Amino acid sequence: MTFDSVVNFIKNVIDVLLVWLVVYYVLKSLSKNVKMVLIFKGIIFIFLLKIFSDWFNLTTIGFLLDYVIEWGILAVIVIFQPEIRNVLEQLGRSQLLGRHKVLTVDERERLVYEIVTAMDSLRKTRTGALIVIERDNSLNDYIQKSKKIYADISSELLMSIFFPNNPLHDGGVIIQGDKITCARSVFPTSDNSKVIKRLGTRHRAALGITEITDCISLIVSEETGRLSMAIGGELHYNLTPEEVRVMLLEELSPKKSIIIEEEEENTNEEEN
Repeated sequence: MTFDSVVNFIKNVIDVLLVWLVVYYVLKSLSKNVKMVLIFKGIIFIFLLKIFSDWFNLTTIGFLLDYVIEWGILAVIVIFQPEIRNVLEQLGRSQLLGRHKVLTVDERERLVYEIVTAMDSLRKTRTGALIVIERDNSLNDYIQKSKKIYADISSELLMSIFFPNNPLHDGGVIIQGDKITCARSVFPTSDNSKVIKRLGTRHRAALGITEITDCISLIVSEETGRLSMAIGGELHYNLTPEEVRVMLLEELSPKKSIIIEEEEENTNEEEN
């Protein structure tokens, strides 16, 4: 095997990996965006119709489809510019290693304990709250426009921030790792038509930020005191404190740790 052949092989591998990376991010974005799913279905339908017209030699419909395909890409870019921009912004926010992944087990459990304790207390007094936990996608765009805190997380601090007479209680709190980074954060509200109309701005903001990033949003309803959690554009409504705790621990746990534990168990079994 010559040096040139090795270089060409490496180039081909990189080329294939980049293609799969693009496909992965496209499919990941499609799964979280209803409009992008409709675009994808429409494109597939047009190409299937084109294949059908060519197969049966349908001249007129084939002629029209040629123009649609030729100018369709430009039309999609113009019409769906906001959705395409959201996908590109999400790529730009991606971090190699989210801060929640470097937490130890004790730090992660303490983080969840403090958050759930605060939410339970706020629930009993029907004090509205919105807590957003950053994961792999950076939330720096929203942090820059909010009131910086950079404090160790504690249930007492969270409760005091959302106290009605506190000037910081409006908006949301952003948590990075085990630190409260900022308060009074403003998030984009969701325009999902499936959301229950009686839900207010706080719930829609919690959904909106999870539709464009991979963060976790936690909500305490001011009207009912009910606890909710938004993940990936889906709202889990009316949860108990224990359900919030279990879901948080699961969502914040590094997925690769499961693989490592399984490998360690298999190694121990082979040694025995």
